[in-house]
Amino acid sequence: MYAQLLPIIAPVAICALLGYGWARSGRPFDREFVTRVIMNFGAPCLILDGISGLEASADQFLVSLGAAVAVLASCAMAGAAVLAVSRQPLRSHLPPVVFGNVGNLGLPLCLFAFGREGLGLAVAFYLTGSLSQFILGPLFQGREPAWRTLLTTPIIYAAAAGLLVVGLQLQMPLWMKNTVGLLAGAAIPLMLLALGHAVGSFPVARLAAAWRIAALRLLLGFGTGWLLVQLFAFDGTLRGVVLIEASMPVAVFNYLLAARYDRHPEDVAGAIVISTLLAFLLLPALLLYALGGAHAVNGP
Repeated sequence: MYAQLLPIIAPVAICALLGYGWARSGRPFDREFVTRVIMNFGAPCLILDGISGLEASADQFLVSLGAAVAVLASCAMAGAAVLAVSRQPLRSHLPPVVFGNVGNLGLPLCLFAFGREGLGLAVAFYLTGSLSQFILGPLFQGREPAWRTLLTTPIIYAAAAGLLVVGLQLQMPLWMKNTVGLLAGAAIPLMLLALGHAVGSFPVARLAAAWRIAALRLLLGFGTGWLLVQLFAFDGTLRGVVLIEASMPVAVFNYLLAARYDRHPEDVAGAIVISTLLAFLLLPALLLYALGGAHAVNGP
């Protein structure tokens, strides 16, 4: 068991721990700069590289997109109902319940568990989550116009370019392919370092609210992922990717939006820390279950 899991968990945990240690050391770390590098260069190239070099079939990629939308919609409806009944601030607490860390944590896990095929299918979750969060997040929390976000989000153009390459069966020039691959390779380590730094630097206040958000994110995420897998009889790599990505902890970007629009950022910060620590504790069990119906690759 440990021989199967160690090559998947160890690289992810070590990179995150490096970021955590950097935060605890008190040394400077420009989170905004790192986030901008990831969102403007690393993530778009990762999406373009993942889609254009897709080792899964195009049909499976579309199914993965549909599963990602279904997970978001299900978590949104169930989360809204629970928060309304418990009389919690919907605009503040619903986004972290809905948007899991499918990028910083989900992408590397799927890459090391299922190789390039898993990464390509996981990109569908990252693409769906990123676009939804960038467009719906500001609308829901701050009422900003969606068109501005659409025009200024590089991930959208990267996704369109990737789908164009696949749809028309085009070949990128070698210089472009190498450049995209180089920048894409930098994205995952930066994501993990940023995740570790966030866990090490975010304050954990208002424990009851933070625990509530963290528990809802993990329980609803895994529950909806499991339900989709059962209902549609997903198997192989697709099954594993859906289970892993649906079960991810609260995404770090939720804190940035909460702080920007003053939507209880201290609750969201605490939920990120608690849910991420819980996710790492539960990761061996999740991976064993996810790998149960798929062939583990343990490498890119």
